[in-house]
Amino acid sequence: MKLTFIYFDFPFWRAEVGKIALYFGGIDFEDRKIIREEFLRAQENGYLDDGTIIPFHQFPCLIVDGVPIAQTGGIARFCGKLSGLYPINDALLAARIDQFLDLATDINFLISASGSAGDEEKIKANRQELSKGELPRKLKMMERSIAENSDWIVESDISIADIAIWRFMGWLSSGAIDGIPTDLLKDFPKIRRVCLAVDAHTKVQEWIEKTYPKNYERGNYL
Repeated sequence: MKLTFIYFDFPFWRAEVGKIALYFGGIDFEDRKIIREEFLRAQENGYLDDGTIIPFHQFPCLIVDGVPIAQTGGIARFCGKLSGLYPINDALLAARIDQFLDLATDINFLISASGSAGDEEKIKANRQELSKGELPRKLKMMERSIAENSDWIVESDISIADIAIWRFMGWLSSGAIDGIPTDLLKDFPKIRRVCLAVDAHTKVQEWIEKTYPKNYERGNYL
C-alpha cells in the first residue's frame, strides 16, 4: 500500500493524528508538504499543481494507492485502523472515540470563526470573549466525558482520540492564538493528564524528535 500524506509544514492536530497513528504502526508513508501558494490554487481548483485530486478542496489529504481521502476524522480513522489505534470490530468503542474527534473539530470551528473579523484587535477581543464563555463550556463537557483513573480518554490504552486531543490542546494553550490564554487548561485536570501521558509516550517523543521544529508549540499541560 502506497500512502502519501499532504499537509503544510507545521504540526497541526488535523494532520498529526493520522501521521502519528501511522508512525505508531510502523507504516511507511510519504510526508508531502505544500506551500501556501499551492494550497490557494488547490482550494480554488480542487487539485495540486501535479494534478493530484483534493476532495472538497481542503487539507489534510491522504492518497492511498492513488485514491484521495479527505477530512480529519476519515483520515484519522483509516490510519488508526491500520495501526491498531482505532477498533475495527467494536462499533461502540469506535463511536466513543469518534465523539472526541468531532468535539475537537467543533472547538476548532469556534476558534476559526472568531478569527474571521479581519481586524486584529477585533479578533483578539472575540477570542478573549470566547475564552470566558463557550470555550471553557466545551472543555467542561470534554473533561466530564474522559474516563476516570486512566491516562487515556477511552478504555485502558492510547487511541487516535488521545493523540488528537493532545496536539489540539497543545496548540490551544501554546500562546500561538492571540486572545486565548496559556492557562486555558488549569481547571481541567483530566484533559491535562491525557495530554501529559501522550506527550511522554515513547513513540510520540520519537515522532517529535524526528519531525517537529525545535520551537514547536508544545502547549501548557502542567
